Amino acid sequence: MSVVGHYQKPSRVRSIWQLMDSVIPYLGLLVAMYFALRVSYWLTLGLAVLAAGFLIRIFIIFHDCGHGSFFRSSRINHFCGVLLGILTYTPFSLWHRKHAIHHESSGDLTRRGVGDVWTMTVAEYRKATPKVRRKYAFYRNPFVMLILGPLNLLLIHNRRSPQDATSGDRLSVWIGNLSILAILGVSIATIGLKTLIMIQLPVYWIAASAGIWLFYVQHQFEDVYWEKPPDWQHVAASLDGSSFYKLPKVIQWFTGNIGYHHIHHLSSTIPNYYLPKCHEELVQLRSVHHIGIRDSLKSLNLRLWDETSRRMVGFCEVRSKVTAM
Repeated sequence: MSVVGHYQKPSRVRSIWQLMDSVIPYLGLLVAMYFALRVSYWLTLGLAVLAAGFLIRIFIIFHDCGHGSFFRSSRINHFCGVLLGILTYTPFSLWHRKHAIHHESSGDLTRRGVGDVWTMTVAEYRKATPKVRRKYAFYRNPFVMLILGPLNLLLIHNRRSPQDATSGDRLSVWIGNLSILAILGVSIATIGLKTLIMIQLPVYWIAASAGIWLFYVQHQFEDVYWEKPPDWQHVAASLDGSSFYKLPKVIQWFTGNIGYHHIHHLSSTIPNYYLPKCHEELVQLRSVHHIGIRDSLKSLNLRLWDETSRRMVGFCEVRSKVTAM
């Protein structure tokens, strides 16, 4: 879009610096966790929280590379994305093809189901079989999403190619899996399987849980935008269907400004480090409704889209209405 065109040109210096201030500390912390094991595992877990923050930041760079917004060269974006995908245990081409579909269809009720959080309408839920309802309730359970979700991503979802995968998708999965196996093999041979699990698993688990939460809350808030064509509009879906998640400065840094998700959906080619500047300098973007950490926790109880009231509601509200009828 022309209004944000000024912010769409990545800075090579800033991108290289962001790579350095993310990857180098992350790898350094993994080494520090190894030596911390000789002192106390609690110290190791404390370092794991910090390392997880850097891993989230690395994933945001990986994410930007897929959008072609981190470097001007598509080849460098792809090369960098593949390498960071190995660090984050995520196949580059497959993940970003699905993610691109999410950007194209976000907020469109007729195009749900690819690269997004499974969301049913109230009408669909009422018509669904008991089996489907149980499956949906299980999927939307916070424990399943935030605690079991990371294991699913690590061991299943990111390790195989779906039926609709392209040849590029399959190649990215194979490259990722083989590279990860090679790294794991070297790690096990040098420090042992138990030590590797004690170091890497908590880091990934914390980072993936936080990442899933960020992705969830970006499109699962009470007055989120959902619409059907021909009324669906990209700008409205971006500004009203994606949250402006106002986070403390430190968390904002570790999460690569992804809280400015409304701007990211408005133009995915804006590098993450320009999102705050774009928000502050464009008056029309500053009026967008924002949510804080406390408000965002309410979204854990939101499960269904009510087409009548045009807002997300919880299971309890739907059941109480059925009982009252």
